[in-house]
Amino acid sequence: MSGRISGWVLGILSVGVLAFGVLHFSDLESFGQMLRQAQPLWLLAAVGLQVITYMSVSLGWKLVLDKAGSPLGLTRLIPVAISKLFADAIIPAAGMGGNVVLVDRLVKLGGPRGAAVAALLITMIGYYAAFAIFALLMLLMLWLHGKATPLLVGIVTAFLLVALAIPSLALWLRRRGSHPLSPFLEHIPIVHSLLHVVGEAPAKLLADRSLLAGVAACNATIFLVDAATLQVCLFALGHPTGYSTAFIALMGASILAALAPIPMGLGSFEAGSTAMLSLLGIPVPAALAGTLLLRGFTLWLPLLPGLMLMRGSFRQNFR
Repeated sequence: MSGRISGWVLGILSVGVLAFGVLHFSDLESFGQMLRQAQPLWLLAAVGLQVITYMSVSLGWKLVLDKAGSPLGLTRLIPVAISKLFADAIIPAAGMGGNVVLVDRLVKLGGPRGAAVAALLITMIGYYAAFAIFALLMLLMLWLHGKATPLLVGIVTAFLLVALAIPSLALWLRRRGSHPLSPFLEHIPIVHSLLHVVGEAPAKLLADRSLLAGVAACNATIFLVDAATLQVCLFALGHPTGYSTAFIALMGASILAALAPIPMGLGSFEAGSTAMLSLLGIPVPAALAGTLLLRGFTLWLPLLPGLMLMRGSFRQNFR
């Protein structure tokens, strides 16, 4: 019976990947064209940079687990990072699909559930802290370039409110524990999802400022490396640009994707990155090509290993 259930789950995941690919076939086709046109050495550099991002997010989890007295090696955590990206793309669940996978996988690797939930919450706080700081830095850089329009200031301000609200919501739910919420709040998907996990995180870990700073630094590294990946992608296509331009474009696209109610920011990220690069003097065709190549490395290429890792996890669970 368990084998039959496992088969059904794996079948649903496979169909999800197929549907995801079909719905975004034009993006995949464009990515293939970009790969054929790009210079191979720069492509290898982009792959190396993306490996660093998985190491960084895994290191953030490791810091929390080490502090909780349940250490896990990076080699065991990096596959979890790939699985989480897969779940975020295929099982969005109001932005919580990957977080549920994270807690489940950390527990199955031997970590206490409280420590796994703490890893989720502290990573969320560190991510938005780094994101907010870099959003302000991006705005300052745009101002220095004379490009800080009222519209961009408004978008960044709106994002900063979101960046403050989401971790604050998680911590508020953590303090409430299992107390019931109003029916209205219970029916908000992200609130409902968070309520069922956040109460288990040890308060001592959440109050550790040095731990929060370390995890925030790991998440900051991801943004910096993703910006370097965009710069490398433009180099690969024969359109060299400065790191500051790539950083501004990456952050602007990430902000727009965070504000758009679309899983993984599909479409909104590409539009934001292309618009920001164009604003800073990169021709639109080159800006779009570089952005699509970046998305190929950050989103499309990890999907297959993510599916394989999820398949292996389900097979182990149902044996």
